[in-house]
Amino acid sequence: MENKRKNKDFNPFNCGVTHFLNIVGGKWKVLVIYAISKNCNRFSLLQKAIPQISKQMLINQLRELEDDGVLKRKIFAEVPPRVEYELSEYGKSMMPVILTIQQWGQEDLNAKVAV
Repeated sequence: MENKRKNKDFNPFNCGVTHFLNIVGGKWKVLVIYAISKNCNRFSLLQKAIPQISKQMLINQLRELEDDGVLKRKIFAEVPPRVEYELSEYGKSMMPVILTIQQWGQEDLNAKVAV
């Protein structure tokens, strides 16, 4: 059964920002991408890095990011099976935007604390 996301293709004005947010928007995807960029590349490591995310939500987010070509999943033929995630080239191309957002957010948090 194919997982249909409500907003995946919603972009009535063909807007680049809307397109980006359709891929990485929501509460968890940017955190998952960032964690994987920092070599948090296994399911259990991602759960430890983002303890507030439920197991099912993490599974869903990983699947959606993989379906969108942001992540690559590598399955190792071992017992028990081991799965690792990495950013695709497409996913890596998003990192400058994500890092800029992170920097802005940190500066804004610091400015609000200083007031």
